[in-house]
Amino acid sequence: MADSPENLANALFSELFMADQLARNQISKVLPKGMELSHFGVLNHLARVNDERTPAQLAQTFRVTRGAITNTLNKLEWAGHVHIRPDWDDARRKFVSISPAGRAARDAALQAITPVIGDVAAALGPERVRAVLPVLRELRRRLEGEG
Repeated sequence: MADSPENLANALFSELFMADQLARNQISKVLPKGMELSHFGVLNHLARVNDERTPAQLAQTFRVTRGAITNTLNKLEWAGHVHIRPDWDDARRKFVSISPAGRAARDAALQAITPVIGDVAAALGPERVRAVLPVLRELRRRLEGEG
């Protein structure tokens, strides 16, 4: 019974949820002053895609409501980390891009969190990290509905 599918699923997700909570807590503590994890997530995404995104696209990417992404984007715009411009073809839509200040803030956040996540990965060892990555990617894809 200990290895029943239900018990394995419960153990897997219990560990994932706890690891997520602990990781978010540790990372939040070392982010630059005033930056929240949601801000870093948006800046990191925009820096990686290196292109504009609509608020709706960002809300879908992060699986949050449009209201939640609007709140995050307003804070990032106020800080000068993103540029929000109207769509010249459809005034109802906006486009968001990372600003040079936003890229610098993202880079500073990466510098702050890299030792934290690096220490954890080093303690696990590169072989174990490489071994678990395919499983976590597959889990993410299944949760995203890709299959």
